[in-house]
Amino acid sequence: MRVLTEAIPDPGALVPLLSPRHPLAFIRKGDGIIGFGEAARLEFRGPNRIADAAAAWREFVATADVTDPVSLPGSGLVALGSFAFADGSASASVLIVPAVVVGRRDGITWITRIDGAELPPVEPSGSEFRTALLPGTMTRSVFTNAVRRAIESIAAGAVRKVVIARDLLGHVPADGDLRRAITHLQRSYPDTFTYAIEGLVGSSPETLVRSENGLVSARILAGSAARGEDAESDAASAAALVASAKDEGEHDFALQSVLTALAPHTGALTSSEHPFALKLPNLWHLASDVTGTLTDGSSALDLVGALHPTAAVAGTPTDAALALIDELEPFDRGRYAGPVGWVDANGDGEWAIALRCAQVSPDGTIQAFAGAGIVEGSEPDRELAETALKFRPIVDAFR
Repeated sequence: MRVLTEAIPDPGALVPLLSPRHPLAFIRKGDGIIGFGEAARLEFRGPNRIADAAAAWREFVATADVTDPVSLPGSGLVALGSFAFADGSASASVLIVPAVVVGRRDGITWITRIDGAELPPVEPSGSEFRTALLPGTMTRSVFTNAVRRAIESIAAGAVRKVVIARDLLGHVPADGDLRRAITHLQRSYPDTFTYAIEGLVGSSPETLVRSENGLVSARILAGSAARGEDAESDAASAAALVASAKDEGEHDFALQSVLTALAPHTGALTSSEHPFALKLPNLWHLASDVTGTLTDGSSALDLVGALHPTAAVAGTPTDAALALIDELEPFDRGRYAGPVGWVDANGDGEWAIALRCAQVSPDGTIQAFAGAGIVEGSEPDRELAETALKFRPIVDAFR
């Protein structure tokens, strides 16, 4: 496989270049990578899916002839990937090596071609569509009942935290252009990771892990509150979130799970002294940043395998939380709440948690997901309201 990367003039917005029905992208603040076609596709299933992907990627890279004068993270040979949340999911986990990649970073734009593949012409915009997303398998009443059962399990000491999700369903017409939804997400939530891989479309605020030139970082989000209606109430909402013992406890479970997972791979590992309120257009999140230096040569995929699933999307203890999720959620999460991102030939990469997303199936069916972390002190109606806030980005994008 011959891989050639060259610097090119900046083409402007990346999203309009995408395929309208099969977009492949991972973008933040207008920078990132987009892909076209498939030079290779690697699929994985089961409990070892991420470790298998890391090993397969190393073998794949070893067979490639890469010419990359740009030499930036994401240039040269790169794969975009998305992994199923659960070990037993029916959804395949994938690494896709695009035949052509266009990337932009630090003011430099490049194109990577595999075996001389050419960038396809830009397709005209498809028909405008508006899709209502309505309650799915997990209705509001089923969700609040599941939260009550989760609270009972916490009171009994079975778990300390568990994340319960619910779903919404809709449909995209056959000629519906997914670039419309992606553009809305990118413009409305520029500070998040907007992604489209294998029909999974979303905009995630949570960095699972970033690996770059021996440095590793992550951003942990757990605990949330609605934005205020004016400046005064908005500031009060943020202050109340930071002061909330319930939200701080939920956040600490997520932070400690990340620190524990990364510690064997790093030397100095530091985190925010106190969680801070992260402002998004639709809500406040309680956030912490973690940074460190890699000491064992791990690739981004190795780190993804060590981290997933974090307490932010599963709970703690992990095994007990996953068992309770299987019991209480009447659907397969698929790749919702799983890792989504990219890895390059050097092992560098950027991975988010697939949140604020919907899976668009080949027949046009849309299934969107949002979850809430249940801990001691949780109230079912408040957790339902939290999921409604988290649904807003994807609901608005398709509406």
